Amino acid sequence: MTTTLGHDALVRMFHSAAQEIRDNHETLSKLDSVGGDGDHGSTMVRAMTRAEEAISQCETPTAKAVLHEVGWAILGVDGGATGPLLGTLFMAMAEAVGEAEVLDAPLLVHAFEAGLEGVSKHTKAQPGDKTMIDALTPAVKKLREALTAGATDAQALLRQAAEAAREGAEATAGMQARFGRAKNIKEKSIGQPDPGATSTALLFRGFLKGLETNA
Repeated sequence: MTTTLGHDALVRMFHSAAQEIRDNHETLSKLDSVGGDGDHGSTMVRAMTRAEEAISQCETPTAKAVLHEVGWAILGVDGGATGPLLGTLFMAMAEAVGEAEVLDAPLLVHAFEAGLEGVSKHTKAQPGDKTMIDALTPAVKKLREALTAGATDAQALLRQAAEAAREGAEATAGMQARFGRAKNIKEKSIGQPDPGATSTALLFRGFLKGLETNA
């Protein structure tokens, strides 16, 4: 069991998430080519490369420092809303974590809820609009539900969140895009999953793999 997450666990999670993005960047760009610029995969690779560079240069071995430095690094990535929204997610999580040395289950859930709230302040997108929100929202909701049901294992919590994110991303295939360039092709955007939702689901899967590999 992994009841708490400390600095080292978060570092492993981000490295694993970065690898997950690299392994699937061509798929992400292919999805983005339907109604966008076809560069979401390369944008996400740049974002995660910056995240790893920030981690390697971070001199303060705390969860807050890792999340803040990763968020700050990703904020500056060009390529649409990806950088600002993902950067905001992790920076808001950093503030929620505070000075805690480790993240137990309640604090982990609180951090992700704060991250979602931060992202929601920077986009008008709602569930059903075919964006990253369609994967992030159900993942965070599932974390809260699992905690309320009595789960205390961080790995088990993330497993449920990753599955909810995957399901949320897949469900966007049946939606019409209302944000980004894809909204311009209207009903033609129906049929393929949203690249942003898909990359968000990949991040959660990567986080989980980072814990499972080193359990």
